Amino acid sequence: MKRIYVVGTADTKGEELAFLADAITATGAVVARVDVGTRGATVPVDVSAEEVAGHHPDGGSAVLGIDDRGTAVAAMAIAFTRFVQSRTDISGMVGIGGGGGTSIITAAMRTLPLGLPKIMVSTLASGDTAPYVDVSDIVMMPSVTDMASLNRLSRVVLHNAAQAISGMAAKPAPPPDGKPSIGLTMFGVTTPCVTSIADELRSTYDCMVFHATGTGGRTMEKLADSGLLAGVIDITTTEVCDLLLGGVLPATEDRFGAIARTRLPYVGSVGALDMVNFWARPTVPERYRERLLYEHNPNVTLMRTTPDESRKIGEWIGARLSLCEGPVRFLIPEKGISALDIEGGAFFDPEADAALFEAIERTIMPDNTRRVTRLPLHINDPEFAKAATAAFLDIARQ
Repeated sequence: MKRIYVVGTADTKGEELAFLADAITATGAVVARVDVGTRGATVPVDVSAEEVAGHHPDGGSAVLGIDDRGTAVAAMAIAFTRFVQSRTDISGMVGIGGGGGTSIITAAMRTLPLGLPKIMVSTLASGDTAPYVDVSDIVMMPSVTDMASLNRLSRVVLHNAAQAISGMAAKPAPPPDGKPSIGLTMFGVTTPCVTSIADELRSTYDCMVFHATGTGGRTMEKLADSGLLAGVIDITTTEVCDLLLGGVLPATEDRFGAIARTRLPYVGSVGALDMVNFWARPTVPERYRERLLYEHNPNVTLMRTTPDESRKIGEWIGARLSLCEGPVRFLIPEKGISALDIEGGAFFDPEADAALFEAIERTIMPDNTRRVTRLPLHINDPEFAKAATAAFLDIARQ
């Protein structure tokens, strides 16, 4: 029997946990009350903290009875994650918590399949939620008031959370249409190219387009590692710029790692490698204040990469793609790599582009599976999109 897991620290949030579980039960759903507290529960639960703690690699004693709260919370997060991974009866999960509870519960939520309903009612939901959500689809719901006994407002918030998770779990999303899925990366400055590719392939493939904002690339590669993608068209590799130069939308050091591990058909390009992302102009680091900057909007400032930086970026990408043993096609648009890098555009810099292209050609080791191709086109030219589409279809059908 599938159940909605209602999770919280029953030592400090017992009243709220019981109210939420009862509100979900009232909708007709079946619940499992799970305690992830590190002290004694104050309300009845279906899964005790002792049972959860027993899933820690070092046993329950590594979680419970520890005086240091930070150590106990970290240990419980590990234990709860392993507990969740052992379950096959979860139809949805809703958690409640402050700082500690949110950390524990979302650690496990992030390992649940994308699409499985998950809501976190948290005192932290109106702040920076990136550490809790990461590349998952957790819905963060502000608790508004602290969880220090029920009140007229917290009852409404928890009631709404109960209705939301019950509705989400009651009617799962329809099954996919059977078409294989591919991942594509896009930024505003490469939209014409990626949109054209997706339009051309959509009749054959389920095209998942990811915004290249750091989390976008990581989400795409997580899906690749999970076996959910049949290939990747990585037109917009700009996240590497932010990783190497200190921008605010960085990739991780494992960018392209999933491509190497899975050997998926891969078509890549240099989309938006002419820019590093920062927030509003006053946030640009002092060392970059005199550089060529472009205000994309009041909240986002772009910095043009120099020839030396472009060379470094190209070498970094080339070294990693050289580790890929699956089919790789890397396309270089010689007339510009973003909507800003075009003759007359704010970031038009043939010298920087040339350094980037040379570094990629020099470092991507060509063989029977890896090829680098130059095209006398701009990245947003329709013919470039057609070339990328043709390259993908060629390797996907092999």
